[in-house]
Amino acid sequence: MKSLLDRPAPTAAADLTLRRGAARVLIDNWTGASTVPSRTLYPHQWSWDSAFIAIGLRHLSVRRAQQELESLLSAQWADGRIPHIVFNPAVPDDAYFPSPDFWRSSTAGRAAGAPASPETSGIVQPPVHALAAWLVHRADPAESRRRGFLTRVHPRLAAWHDYLLGHRDLGGGGLAAVVHPWEPGMDNSPCWDQALRRVEPAAPDAFRRADLNHGHPADRPTDLDYGRYVRLVTDYRDAGYDDRAARHTFAVEDPCFNALLIVSERALAAMARETGADATAHSARADALTRHLVTRLWDDSAGVFRVRDLATDTLVGEDSVTGLVPLLAPHLPPHVVSRLVDTLTGPRFDAPATRLVPSYALTGHAFDAQRYWRGPAWFNTAWLIHRGLRTHGREQDAERLRRGFLAEAGRSDFAEYVDPTTGAARGARHFSWTAALTLDLLCADPKEPTP
Repeated sequence: MKSLLDRPAPTAAADLTLRRGAARVLIDNWTGASTVPSRTLYPHQWSWDSAFIAIGLRHLSVRRAQQELESLLSAQWADGRIPHIVFNPAVPDDAYFPSPDFWRSSTAGRAAGAPASPETSGIVQPPVHALAAWLVHRADPAESRRRGFLTRVHPRLAAWHDYLLGHRDLGGGGLAAVVHPWEPGMDNSPCWDQALRRVEPAAPDAFRRADLNHGHPADRPTDLDYGRYVRLVTDYRDAGYDDRAARHTFAVEDPCFNALLIVSERALAAMARETGADATAHSARADALTRHLVTRLWDDSAGVFRVRDLATDTLVGEDSVTGLVPLLAPHLPPHVVSRLVDTLTGPRFDAPATRLVPSYALTGHAFDAQRYWRGPAWFNTAWLIHRGLRTHGREQDAERLRRGFLAEAGRSDFAEYVDPTTGAARGARHFSWTAALTLDLLCADPKEPTP
């Protein structure tokens, strides 16, 4: 462990201190095969957390970053889906809810190809994994080639994307849909409120929330919304996690989710070129996804991408950080990029106290500076937007965001998220993706190629 902390690092004393602190978080949260997001609130392996964690780990140990991703992929279902949680059998069931005995993946998910072991959830999270794998490869291409890393992970990641664009094109418009608020990763966003009103919540005695043992109720989703989350899981599980057989009361197309699919398709194309395979299909799919994203989700009058509610086939009129993350896509129309940057730096999303990006518009009717994804600023979305700004040559805006990120990460003790108006730390501390992405921004290479 000491060797990880002593790897070459930025020379500024403050940066070195921050780097050592971030490395310590990742070391302390390592389980031997993967990294938990938090030792308290999140004691298992989470899907997009592990992707972000691998992006940071590549600056400490490329082997460990590879292991992080391959550990997650070992729990992939036969239909291609990567589950959003891989459960650690050593952790008691009552440490987290919904627990393995609620999801019943190995039995309820058998027909969909769930593994017999380990137990997993049955839903997914945003597809940032191929981007992460490509960045891990780029950190030490010689070591990656020696171990055959891309050769092993490329087929699994391609199957993951096939699942999303096959089973999950529920709207028929060429984009992947999500069927639970936990899937886009922004669990409690006001973007889901409209669709959730159609969901009959589970009875209060049907579940016991474990999240309130480690988080303040003012920070977390309400009991009513949690009851709706539980109902959606129950219905999906009882349909055998079959996307075509399930009656999806909740189904939306999310901008962030699909933007990450675009960037990860381009990463798959880069992997294919690296391994001597044909990259044409991946590049063509990324181009098609970009067109569909703009056609179906762009709201020019608002200067932001919107969520599409598939039950009503309408855009949801909420301004959320999910609508800014598509800056990641490298071939957006120039006027879309300009409008997005104007929105990002305008009164809806400019939080001068932290220089981070609130998860919901500061001026929005549902803004709450404390409650999960209804206003707080998150470090992973800041990292994604920073990368998007650099993709489109907006270096000054990107640097401002990077400095705000690093300042708040250190000040908050690597918090899960912060109040964008004051910088007060919220949620878990010593949070793994905050630490991992801090490492990445400390080591950011301005010449790093975009896939």
